Amino acid sequence: MISAVVIAKDEQKNIAKCLKSISWCDEILLIDDYSKDKTVDIARKLNAKVYKRKLNKDFSKQRNYGLKKANGEWVLFVDADEFVSKGLAREIVNEIKKLKVSDGYFIKRVGLFEESLLRLGKKSSGFWSRSVHETWKINGKLGKLNSPLFHSSLASLQEYIKKINFYTTLHAECNIKEGKKANFLKIFLYPSLKFFENFFLKKGFKKGAKGFVYSMLASFHSFLAWIKIWTY
Repeated sequence: MISAVVIAKDEQKNIAKCLKSISWCDEILLIDDYSKDKTVDIARKLNAKVYKRKLNKDFSKQRNYGLKKANGEWVLFVDADEFVSKGLAREIVNEIKKLKVSDGYFIKRVGLFEESLLRLGKKSSGFWSRSVHETWKINGKLGKLNSPLFHSSLASLQEYIKKINFYTTLHAECNIKEGKKANFLKIFLYPSLKFFENFFLKKGFKKGAKGFVYSMLASFHSFLAWIKIWTY
């Protein structure tokens, strides 16, 4: 049995496409941070089980809540602005039918950038950690799937900048709790490395000017997070 978990807040523009792409799963759970738009109504019409829970600035706890509520042996995590390709759906089903399988799988997410994310795993294999930029800590063998998970383009530059401010505050608070400190080298070097990572390693250059702009904004994300620690 495969359970799909989606965490969301005010995602009426994206949620239908997301949920339809995972309709092949045995159950779909939407963990909703009290959306004020039609996100929940749309999800229920598409047969998702809806659980309302405050995010409280902690994405890992939100995901772990979904993990706890899932009934499937396998759990697939998909964000509200992502959708599963038909190839990936087939690959997931075929892979877990094999006698020898991994405990978790990295999936290639394709959008403005290309990256590999751990999003499919056995329910009992681990848990999510860190309040933002969270990671799934899975104990056991890890594999990799080849078909893509698509990440929808952001609606606007203004929306992305708004998210940067929100996420960098959480990131700074998390780093402070972990005992990390900012200095001039980190403030200068890390944003530069982030641009190189997104524009070159994650192939942002394939998107032309748009890839360059969002690579610069990702660099600014890093810069702002460290500045917030420095001025805390």
